[in-house]
Amino acid sequence: MFRSKLAQVGFWMVKDSKIGRFISETRTEYLRGSSSPLQLLKKHPFSTTAADKAHEEANQEREKISVTFVDKDGEEKVIKVPIGMSMLEAAHENDIELEGACEGSLACSTCHVIVMDMEHYNKLEDPTDEENDMLDLAFGLTETSRLGCQVIAKPELDGLRLALPAATRNFAVDGYVPKPH
Repeated sequence: MFRSKLAQVGFWMVKDSKIGRFISETRTEYLRGSSSPLQLLKKHPFSTTAADKAHEEANQEREKISVTFVDKDGEEKVIKVPIGMSMLEAAHENDIELEGACEGSLACSTCHVIVMDMEHYNKLEDPTDEENDMLDLAFGLTETSRLGCQVIAKPELDGLRLALPAATRNFAVDGYVPKPH
C-alpha cells in the first residue's frame, strides 16, 4: 500500500493494490490502521480522474515536438509530431505534400527533405549507406538533405525546420499522385 499526505484537506491518500484506486482516510484512521480500503472508499471517496487527465494531456504535449515544413513556395506549416514518428508519416497525417512513393521502405528518394538548420542536422543519426544511395537519386540534393522516412522525432529535434524540394524524381507515370495509406 502506497501512502501520501494531503495536508491541505487533512486526508491521507492511500493507493490500495487490491482495488487499484486511490482512497482517502483521515489522519486518525491512517494512524489507527483499522479501516479496510473498501470501508474508507465508502466514507471518503476520492477521484483523481481530472488530475490524471490533465497529467496525461501534459505528457502527450511533452511527448510531441514542433516541426515546421516549408513548401516549395515558401509557405510554412507548423505541426506537432509525436516522439518516435517519422517526418514522412507526420507529413502524411497533416496533409503536407511529401510524396513517399515507397511508403518509407527506403526504396526511393521521393520523401527527400532539407534540414534548414545545421544544429538540428547534427543531432540526427548519421544516414545509413542505403539512405545515402537513395539520396544520390534525389532532386536538388544539398549538404543537409535527408529522407523524411529516416528522420525520426526525438525531443532534441524540437523546433526542426524542413524544406521540401521543388520537385521529386519518381519513376511513376506523369501526373500520378500517390495517396498516403
